Amino acid sequence: MANSLFVLRVCLVAALGGLLFGYDTAVIAGAIGFLQARFDLSPTMVGWVASSAIWGCVAGVAFAGYLSDQFGRKKALLLTAFLFTISGIATALPNSLSLFILARFVGGLAIGAASMLSPLYIAEIAPPHIRGRLVTLYQLAIVIGINLIYYVNMQIAAMGDQAWNTQTGWRIMLGSETIPAILFGILLFFVPESPRWLIKQGKIGQALDILKAVNGTQQAESIREQIRESLEKKTGTFSDLFAPGLRKALSIGVVLALFSQITGINAIIYFAPEIFKRIGFSADSAFMQTFLIGIINTIFTIVALWLVDWQGRRKLLLWGVAGMTICLGVVGYCFYFSLLSGPWLLIAILAYIACFASSLGPIPWIIISEIFPTQTRGVAMSVATGMVWVGVLLITQFTPILLDSVGGAYLFWIFMGNSIVLFLFTLKNIPETKNLTLEEIEQQWK
Repeated sequence: MANSLFVLRVCLVAALGGLLFGYDTAVIAGAIGFLQARFDLSPTMVGWVASSAIWGCVAGVAFAGYLSDQFGRKKALLLTAFLFTISGIATALPNSLSLFILARFVGGLAIGAASMLSPLYIAEIAPPHIRGRLVTLYQLAIVIGINLIYYVNMQIAAMGDQAWNTQTGWRIMLGSETIPAILFGILLFFVPESPRWLIKQGKIGQALDILKAVNGTQQAESIREQIRESLEKKTGTFSDLFAPGLRKALSIGVVLALFSQITGINAIIYFAPEIFKRIGFSADSAFMQTFLIGIINTIFTIVALWLVDWQGRRKLLLWGVAGMTICLGVVGYCFYFSLLSGPWLLIAILAYIACFASSLGPIPWIIISEIFPTQTRGVAMSVATGMVWVGVLLITQFTPILLDSVGGAYLFWIFMGNSIVLFLFTLKNIPETKNLTLEEIEQQWK
């Protein structure tokens, strides 16, 4: 029990990177209307303001792997907490739009870095039999962060009228991020370094102490020896990722990361308020709409947390993606036949959220953090996780274009086609990794 509580505390601290990921990503949704009024933004500039953090994410994930391999997972996470804090302060202060966009870019650097560092750290420190659940805490933290900032934004907006929010409210919304960011930074001083990184640096004694605290004395020596043998066989260069065995691992990571974004989740969330309005919700009930989606997202992420180390990653992913495929087909059907006010569209959207939250939401983070060798895990996760943000940019760029050119029905059927491709790829290529040490998973690529 003592070991379990220690591991849980450490992983909850690392998962705060996910909470800040969700918080920082979603904070702009509540502030953008007031920013538009404050800076008199054109539609093009609204797009730049909204997407400036995404470009930072691409850059952040690119450097995070190198930093974590060179200086350690813990120090890289501390840098991430610092960047979140700087972004929160800097976005709350400027009277210049260019400075605001720069501050949002810095926030994006932190989001991108956290998106690979937090699951990386959790996977490297967690015992094999509960590793899936502990990495799922990261996805749960993202969802909680999104829901939390929706609530915070609503409370801040209610503090004043439109004029007050245009001058002051948005600053408090964006500045509120500094509170969890500072907490994250402080708590990181009380967690250990990754034992796998320590062994890579030759600090065997420190690593063994941590492995004993996590796995117990009996298993610690065996795991240490597995890690040592794994590190002896790899040079740790970027070219190792394209060796015959690891090439498959890299393809799995890249496909999972990319398809987690191009199978409809962002479009579903984008369309949800308009669909709810057509069904009969008032225009003023936006919070209830996002709250409903947030509750379902949270509940089914918890379901995934419960199932992932019992049923396994592969089975959960196959069932979830199959459910998403059916739901996307129904959504496309409803758009095609203009059935936007009946119950089936609402049911399909909520069921899609449930399927995504219990599978394609958390599973990619788990598998990407498990499948690469310790020597190359940092840079490999940077490459794979970077595809998440490439997917976000593709969806941001092409969803409006496809919506205008082919319409809502065919847009969702395209997403359905992507889901079918992912299902078949999973069926053929993705092995089960539950209950295996990271070094045992590595052996599957040989």
